[in-house]
Amino acid sequence: MKSPRLLSIAVALTFLLPSRAADSPSPTTANDLASRLSALRQDGSSYVRLRMEINGATKETLQVQIKERRTKSSSEVVYQVLFPKERKGESVLLRKLGNHAATGSLFAPPDTVRPIDDLKAPLLGSDLSYEDAIDNFFAWDQQSIVGAEEVEGVNCQILESKPGKDEHSTYGSVRSWIDVHRLVPLRIEKYDTSRKLLRRIDTTRIVAEGGRHIPSDLKVTGARPDSSTLLDGSRISHNVTYTDHDFTIEGLKQLTPPRKSAD
Repeated sequence: MKSPRLLSIAVALTFLLPSRAADSPSPTTANDLASRLSALRQDGSSYVRLRMEINGATKETLQVQIKERRTKSSSEVVYQVLFPKERKGESVLLRKLGNHAATGSLFAPPDTVRPIDDLKAPLLGSDLSYEDAIDNFFAWDQQSIVGAEEVEGVNCQILESKPGKDEHSTYGSVRSWIDVHRLVPLRIEKYDTSRKLLRRIDTTRIVAEGGRHIPSDLKVTGARPDSSTLLDGSRISHNVTYTDHDFTIEGLKQLTPPRKSAD
């Protein structure tokens, strides 16, 4: 049977936000809504296969695998290019502990390693940034409902998230248009401290899998003039087994997917 096309972002993006069963009670406050979304973001270990289509001055399509370990206190994320052949093995390692700023490294075969100096820089040349791949703005201190709006025929609550004074982010605020019944963001807009829109992420397809609703296709715009990135997930697994080695520079040299955890 053909598996559903699923996505984590990042992106996922900041973007793998699986919902619980559709009959779960709808959140009643901003903090409740953000807390539930944050818990879904911090869902342990996962593995994603992703098609990344970059449309800008030049066009490029990448096949990428994403390895994640996320808890309430820490997040570790690895992006590894599987295709095209000339970029195979290029990897990104990101790590965030508590409220500390994220850190990371870039690896290019066979042995080139350099630190990530700018979290605002493009992730693998896409319209996402490195920070987009690791952050969890639903866990920020300041959360508020600032309105309601329909997105693609769905009534959404607009949740505004702002980092607290002890939280590190390159963004000043993030607004998310949330389908509260499925607990899925249909649109995310990220702003700088002067309220300039820096990046917009639209969910273009949602699939149901294992009692969850998961954004499967995303479109990212706004980061660069006349540029966009389409994200298309093809495979996702939860409860996979990783070792600490998988989230090291040496671990980046291995492209094998993880094994499924025992039930």
